[in-house]
Amino acid sequence: MPRHARPTVVLVHGAFADASSYARVVPELTAAGMEVVAPAVPNRGLVGDAAYIASVIRAVEGPVILVGHSYGGAVITLAGTEDNVRALVYVAGYALEEGESLGELQGRFPDSGLADALVQTPFPVPGSTDPGTDVSVAVDRFPALFAADVDPDLAAVLAVSQRPLAARAFTEAAPVAAWKTKPSWGLVASRDRTINPDVERYGYERAGMTTVEVDSSHLVMLAQPKAVAELIKDAVRSTAHGPDRSGSND
Repeated sequence: MPRHARPTVVLVHGAFADASSYARVVPELTAAGMEVVAPAVPNRGLVGDAAYIASVIRAVEGPVILVGHSYGGAVITLAGTEDNVRALVYVAGYALEEGESLGELQGRFPDSGLADALVQTPFPVPGSTDPGTDVSVAVDRFPALFAADVDPDLAAVLAVSQRPLAARAFTEAAPVAAWKTKPSWGLVASRDRTINPDVERYGYERAGMTTVEVDSSHLVMLAQPKAVAELIKDAVRSTAHGPDRSGSND
């Protein structure tokens, strides 16, 4: 198979984490002969973050399997409309509907333990006298809420190296929903204390996704990397010889 015909897996991280959250999944994929790209998401706002990831996707030669964890799920919901995206994979993620924000989707369900552990910090906005607001997780609460089944020493490092999310990302509405036109898979982390697992289930069921449940915390990629990699491989296999659903069936 020519190199450009093989799908590239683009791994999109979420809030309070970075691309290293896929550190145990990447070797599983590359060992299977897959090309992988794991970009850094700006985490400044949903529409802007999706535009950045879309630019990464456009730079990939050939088809893309787009994977999003947590807030990254919301990002791929927008960026997944790029023509070369063949499938979406949500990992403990938000599958937004058109016109819906993170806050609106979460608001349909009881809060997770995360709600009262968030810390807000101002940051300068170039060209504006008004600061933005960064949201992160209290360092002492992070391991239990985010990474309960991850090695404690690693969880402690992750807690102090968070990539915050700008507060505006919670209120920006999704202008599109790529899962309406692209085949999609979803993984529910059934012991998630960051996102209520019912939020994940609801979004996946609404989108008609192929769904699996894994007994894991929110950072399922580090706790159960084989399960995450296997779901991604399923998406790759299922779309390898199927019709082009990226805007043309030619």
